[in-house]
Amino acid sequence: QVQLVESGGGSVQPGGSLRLSCAASKMIFSIYTVGWYRQAPGKQRELVATITSGGITNYAGSVKGRFTISRENAKNTMYLQMNSLKPEDTAVYTCNARNPLNGNNFWGQGTQVTVSS
Repeated sequence: QVQLVESGGGSVQPGGSLRLSCAASKMIFSIYTVGWYRQAPGKQRELVATITSGGITNYAGSVKGRFTISRENAKNTMYLQMNSLKPEDTAVYTCNARNPLNGNNFWGQGTQVTVSS
C-alpha cells in the first residue's frame, strides 16, 4: 500500500507564494501519474495539475501560468509551486497517485491553503 503525505500549506496574502510537497512511502513517481487536487467548502473537488511518468503536465485553466508541478523521483517527492495566489485558490490541497496499468488511486490526507487579506 502506498502512503502519501502532504506538507507546506499555510495562510498567505493575495499575490503571495507557497510550495506544497508530497512524499510517498514507496518509489512510485517514476511509474505513476501523480498530481494535485483541491476542494473548497461547498464545492466539488477539482483537478489542479498532473504530471505523468513521461513528464507530460496538465493544468487547470484557473492556475495556468501561476502554478508549476514537478517531481523528484530520487526523493519520492513531488511539488506544487504556487505563485500569484488569489483568494479563490483557498482550499484543501490533496496529492494523488494513479497506477496507469489498472487505474488504482492513492490519496494523501490534504493540506490547507488559505489566501486572504
